[in-house]
Amino acid sequence: MKHRTFFWFFLPTGLAMLLFIAMPIVSVVTQSLFTPHEAVLVTVETCTPFSCAQETTIDQEATAALREQSPMGRFVGFDIYTDRGHLAFSEVAQAWHSSDSFGEFLKQLNNLPFYRAMGFTIVFVFVVTPLVIVMGLLIALAVNTVNARLKGIVIFFSLLPFVITPLIGALVLFWMIDSRGIIGTALQWMAGDPSLSLKASTGLMWISLMIYGVWHAAPFAFVIFYAGLQTLPMDQIEAAQIDGASRLQRLRYVIIPHLMPLVTFVALIQLMDNFRVFEPIVGFNASAHATSLSWAIFNDLGGETRQLSSAAATSVITILGVALLLSPVLVRTWRDYKGKV
Repeated sequence: MKHRTFFWFFLPTGLAMLLFIAMPIVSVVTQSLFTPHEAVLVTVETCTPFSCAQETTIDQEATAALREQSPMGRFVGFDIYTDRGHLAFSEVAQAWHSSDSFGEFLKQLNNLPFYRAMGFTIVFVFVVTPLVIVMGLLIALAVNTVNARLKGIVIFFSLLPFVITPLIGALVLFWMIDSRGIIGTALQWMAGDPSLSLKASTGLMWISLMIYGVWHAAPFAFVIFYAGLQTLPMDQIEAAQIDGASRLQRLRYVIIPHLMPLVTFVALIQLMDNFRVFEPIVGFNASAHATSLSWAIFNDLGGETRQLSSAAATSVITILGVALLLSPVLVRTWRDYKGKV
């Protein structure tokens, strides 16, 4: 394809990427470097025949003029990134010097809102992502062996968790694990403890959120792997059978290598989605036990006093975190591509 032809072919896509991806990112980065202006305070002295009193009030006109002069706010550079609500450099250094063990250091980090959110986010990513890949592959292998007449029904029910809106699915599971729900009641009966509550335990709530993450995303991996199974080289499968390879050996040496590009694709998508985990925390009302970076952004943007600068800084950190997670997979994909070329 000629360069000129390629330019006009790519121009609409490039403009859309510039408008909907690049410009919002630049806007968020810029907003994270500014903080709202402080209100201009004036002291007014009020005197009566008996005494005088001073009263501090906000000068509305001066404050409005200041905000009109600098709509972005007051430039603070990277101060928002290093404050207690985010990377908290001074608090982390203090915790490191005052801790007698690494466990105590992590415990003190958990008291900082950003690191508490980051901790759950990282655990969620590295637990849910591999489980989604494994469960999706197992479901695809199982469905691929089902009788042709039953495949349609089995595929339909396998896709239901992915079809349901994430927030609605989280609410449904949240009601089920309630002490009055079917899962909550069953767990109380199995444990012999009528007071057992998944909602009251941080550990059990984390497990519930991760189970939901696997339940909701496994159908996506199933669809991708099931499509890949339809392209299996049957001559290699038959040759492996003739050579006496067991089903497990055929899976290990023929099927999985054939599906590895799809595994990489699913891993990329799941890493991005899981790092931005948000709906389960809201649906489970689990903010007392688990928070994420996306939930922190939502929390900063809510309420009467919107902390736009804080939300912007967390958004930038989230973008950098996603890029850092994806970089090893992208580098490996690029090396495999260069090796084939």
